[in-house]
Amino acid sequence: MPPSSYRTERFRIVDGTRTGSPTGPSGSQSVESGKREVNDYNAKQNGAANLLIGAGVHVMWDQPLFTPYRMGDLGLPNRIVMAPLTRMRAQSHDHVPTTLQADYYAQRASAGLIIPEATAISPEGFGWADTPGLWTEEQVRGWRRVTDAVHAAGGRMIAQLWHTGAISHPELREGAQPVSASSVDPGQLSFTRTGRKPTVTPRSLTKQEIQVTVADFARAARNAMEAGFDGVQILANYLYLISQFLNATTNLRKDEYGGSLENRSRFLFEVVESVLGEVDAQRVGVKISPMHEGGAFQANDETLPVTEYAIRKLSTYNLSHLLLMGNTTDFSGTPLEKLAGDGMFQHFRPLFNGTLIANVKMDRDRGNRLIAKGLADLVAFGRPYIANPDLVQRFAENAPLAEVDWETVYASGPCGYSDYPTYQSSQDSPRS
Repeated sequence: MPPSSYRTERFRIVDGTRTGSPTGPSGSQSVESGKREVNDYNAKQNGAANLLIGAGVHVMWDQPLFTPYRMGDLGLPNRIVMAPLTRMRAQSHDHVPTTLQADYYAQRASAGLIIPEATAISPEGFGWADTPGLWTEEQVRGWRRVTDAVHAAGGRMIAQLWHTGAISHPELREGAQPVSASSVDPGQLSFTRTGRKPTVTPRSLTKQEIQVTVADFARAARNAMEAGFDGVQILANYLYLISQFLNATTNLRKDEYGGSLENRSRFLFEVVESVLGEVDAQRVGVKISPMHEGGAFQANDETLPVTEYAIRKLSTYNLSHLLLMGNTTDFSGTPLEKLAGDGMFQHFRPLFNGTLIANVKMDRDRGNRLIAKGLADLVAFGRPYIANPDLVQRFAENAPLAEVDWETVYASGPCGYSDYPTYQSSQDSPRS
């Protein structure tokens, strides 16, 4: 059975309208009042020994990561989040999640929250080989198998909604040109069925197509709830479509979607509001952060101001959470230099009055420190979860982490995916 805080929502699949309303406990946070006392970490709350922090996992000492938390109206037994990781295990012909993916995520259900791989909202938004979608009934049923398995194992899971925009490739779109804010080649790599290939110059979306894309996000959110997810996260950073609108280098539009910070952010907030029309705000989050990547995504003088504007405005929506990525590249000598290391979380923590999830280059000690300092409420771990399905237990027991077999990360089948063993402590080992 799902945890008691799990809320079932029923909507008509794909193109229908909402046919049911959410039921469940009300949210515990108030953006308007600025009160977050329920979830603020306090060392005194960690006094009880042998604390249950996940399915069958107990911790015997004080660590902020192992305290319970309420994210929106979803109760989490610990503050360890499995970050989204693209692993290319969906069916290639119809983008339906497989039983292998159900096994993989169920193995990791002791996490306080699972955010699975990014999931395309539409055929137009699809842009990475062998990744799943959320626009057909078959995909919804495939994801339902996954969420059922995670819930049966005691876990919680939200869907990440994805439109790749210019990062897609004609090979993935039956020869059609990818779309973006403007006709600017982002200068990145596309992951096609025949390998990595340079991106091409995309086609600029018309205003009518923008509205269709906004509606596609809403449909995908509706389908996610029908598929049994506990909420959704809008992917608004890294190299993908929403970032292509935010980025002054890739957005050269002269209409209301280009130019000023407000105009370049307009698409993001139309997407947010369309999703909120389908899913309660206490189950909707956004992943966003300033980046410094290659090509058209090198940080510029507009990168930080547009992100600050977007996060301040997102704070007014009473959302479930904000996932903030730390620096993935060297920020030295860029307009983002002060955001390196913990600087990202120190800078944005005061701007977002809600749950903040910290991500990138996290280990157990750093996660505990960020929560203890009040710089994050939850911590998302990505690469450590590849080879450690029992990461929560390993953190609890201070056990060594297994190493990733990098040759199998983007392979197919269970090898290097769902066949990593769990940790056996000395007390669990048979006596000789």
